[in-house]
Amino acid sequence: MEKIKTKDPRFMIRFATSEDAGLVLEYMRKLGTYQKMLDKITATEEGIHKLLSENKGEVIFGDYDGETVAFIYFFNNSSAFIGQTGIYIDGFFVEENMRFKGLGKIMMAFMSKLAIERGCKRVEWGCLDWNESSVRFYKNIGAVGVDTMTIYRLAPDKLKEIADKF
Repeated sequence: MEKIKTKDPRFMIRFATSEDAGLVLEYMRKLGTYQKMLDKITATEEGIHKLLSENKGEVIFGDYDGETVAFIYFFNNSSAFIGQTGIYIDGFFVEENMRFKGLGKIMMAFMSKLAIERGCKRVEWGCLDWNESSVRFYKNIGAVGVDTMTIYRLAPDKLKEIADKF
């Protein structure tokens, strides 16, 4: 596994492999706990393994002094509005004791560089409205909120119910 050097000599970034599915799930659960939504994390190690092995999602880990302390789960998307591709970050977490060291900024800088290298025109993510520290972090790096819409979702049971009407 290749480690990518960053501006902080103690902090390295590495891409996950499908064999890291257990660690990805562990970080998703940490994120779910932080967001007060642990009950919404229904992913399994097998499901994460499949996403990673089929290249339907990607993960970067941040390692500080050789210990994993952060992660970002993301995937490519596209927009008919701009006629371009982008990257959507679905999970981003930095261990509480490692916050305010600039590691999140380094990870977002890496994601921005990756998006440019892949020809993407934007990086997007969601943030819970009550999460004031994250909102401040995102605004401080120059992100703008898109609060002119609400995201809607059809859960698996509703997908089947609606699909059965076809």
